[in-house]
Amino acid sequence: MPMWRRVYPVSSNSPYNQQLDSNRVLTQFLVFLYCKCLWRGLKFVIRKVTGRCELQRVCYNNKPGARRTLKIESSLKCSKHELLQSAVSVHPDSVEKTIDDIMFLKKINPDTNPQLGISLQACLLQIVGYQNLVVEVEKLRREPYDSENPAHEEMLMKLWKELRPDSPLSGRISKQWCEIGFQGNDPKTDFRGMGLLGLHNLLYFAEHDKATALQVLHDSLQPKHRNVSKEEASMMSKAEWDKKTFDKAIGYSFSIVGINITDLAYSLLVSGALKTHLYNVAPEMPSLVHFQQTFCYLMQEFHRFWIEEDPCDIMEFNCVRTKFYKRILKQLKNPDMALCPHFTASDLHLVNL
Repeated sequence: MPMWRRVYPVSSNSPYNQQLDSNRVLTQFLVFLYCKCLWRGLKFVIRKVTGRCELQRVCYNNKPGARRTLKIESSLKCSKHELLQSAVSVHPDSVEKTIDDIMFLKKINPDTNPQLGISLQACLLQIVGYQNLVVEVEKLRREPYDSENPAHEEMLMKLWKELRPDSPLSGRISKQWCEIGFQGNDPKTDFRGMGLLGLHNLLYFAEHDKATALQVLHDSLQPKHRNVSKEEASMMSKAEWDKKTFDKAIGYSFSIVGINITDLAYSLLVSGALKTHLYNVAPEMPSLVHFQQTFCYLMQEFHRFWIEEDPCDIMEFNCVRTKFYKRILKQLKNPDMALCPHFTASDLHLVNL
């Protein structure tokens, strides 16, 4: 006779659930009390003991870069003063005046603390620059490719010439586009997801790091050989051997993957994860060029990662991409991390470690 017992559902009004709700409310109240009262009281005591406000302590105790700027950004956003809260969204031209207003509010003498104003200004320029970069990138992403726009068409033609300098394009609509990794006869349909942002990034990669771009394109089209043991080889016919050891290619389309990696870089940017990298490499305001350099780095690193993972075919692309994305996110959690671009675009002197 089977042994079983009936499981009765626990009522939401049961004493057990009521106790859980009470504990949850108490925890939330204690967190609120700490944030609103105890923490502010603690900051007041620290200021009296050290003679410095929180902004001074952050600037003097942290080296320039993400470690300092992220703490300044958090301090300004969490401040009870409207001036400090709004400082993270001022126009770049108003940064200098905003710093003067902050120094006056905090009763800091700029003559005896000259370095503080310089440090705060650099941090604030990075913060507002990042926000402006998000707006600029989003604008490019939302702008669709227009085959009737001469500027769009010129960029696309330039991309072909950079990646296939010795192969004239037979026509605007052509199967030749597949040679650089587009899906069909007309590349405009492949830009729908990322708009002009995808084309801008691909062209930047091809122009400013041409050697690497051509190498990645070349590798993506090359046959891939798989290792086969001697025991297996001795039991195969020539046809079986060729089929077993020789796949069609490494397995992805260059331009399609470039658009996909553009989406990955865009996600890192809008989520704020890319702040660590950009605050460490941009001395002041991060620009579109910094974002495009980051794309070049991600393209090169993804290509290496794809080869290391050795997927069977393109059907594993999403899985490999997800693993790569998590890997980059993990790296960016380190405030001292910079995805330093190891390519010729770094010669533009925009990388300042």
